[in-house]
Amino acid sequence: LELLDLRERLDRELSPMGLRAASAGTHPLTVWQETVVSGGVRQQAVYGSMRELARREPTFGLHVHVGVSDPEDAIRLTTRMRVHVPLLLALSGNSPFWQGRDTGLASARTPLFQAFPRVGIPRAFHDYTDWVETVELLVRCNAFPEPTYLWWDVRPQPKLGTVELRIMDAQSTVADTAALVALVRSVARLEIEDGFATAQLIGAPEVLAENRFLAARDGVRAELIDPARGGRVPVATLVDELIEACEPHAVELGCSRELTGVRRLVTSSGADRQLEAARGTGRLPGLIESLADSFCAR
Repeated sequence: LELLDLRERLDRELSPMGLRAASAGTHPLTVWQETVVSGGVRQQAVYGSMRELARREPTFGLHVHVGVSDPEDAIRLTTRMRVHVPLLLALSGNSPFWQGRDTGLASARTPLFQAFPRVGIPRAFHDYTDWVETVELLVRCNAFPEPTYLWWDVRPQPKLGTVELRIMDAQSTVADTAALVALVRSVARLEIEDGFATAQLIGAPEVLAENRFLAARDGVRAELIDPARGGRVPVATLVDELIEACEPHAVELGCSRELTGVRRLVTSSGADRQLEAARGTGRLPGLIESLADSFCAR
């Protein structure tokens, strides 16, 4: 309800200016050469470091923070949540269009952002000291000014006492956002209390990287590599298994109703609906209108 209230407030503020709000992983019509870089201090710092790459980057993500008070627990959770990055990406894919073209990808945002340094799935850190020493070395060598310039798919945020999941595309509806947030919260609790990720996947960065690509390309129709099974497994099967394990934790967290929405994404993801809207109207401006209509949909 809080997110819906915020969206409705934004929509009301924009209306007198003849504008409407919408949300997706990319703006379907944006041309990167026309991107204007904000004058904000952080944005100018990014542009100074990334140069013209920054203009390719008007992409939009859904970032979810999970509170973890103990630093060692935060590192352990970060290590285990790496395994879930591809599945979260597959479910959240909501950026099939870029510069007015159908990219053939469920999440064009993912490879676009990949042009930046310090992105993707991080390595598994041994403990909090290992993470601190790594970050301090890079800061000392002027790679970046502080840890929030580590744009990994999942990262600890010690100042906030959280672990942050950053891989997901921004969602067009409140219901889709709520479903994915419920899944992240439930999976995090599952990993902290019970453990779910297999040792084979935790220790297979090359498999995680390939699964990440497959998820960005194929979305909910991806088949991800599972070393324990020795083959590929459809996203729908992996979602069923994960939700079954998560359900008791969702009940404890009070988000079991929202968690049920994850199965809806398997059959009708954001990327699917964008493609359907574009086909139905026969033009991308019709898609933009559809995204705006979805912004405050109940």
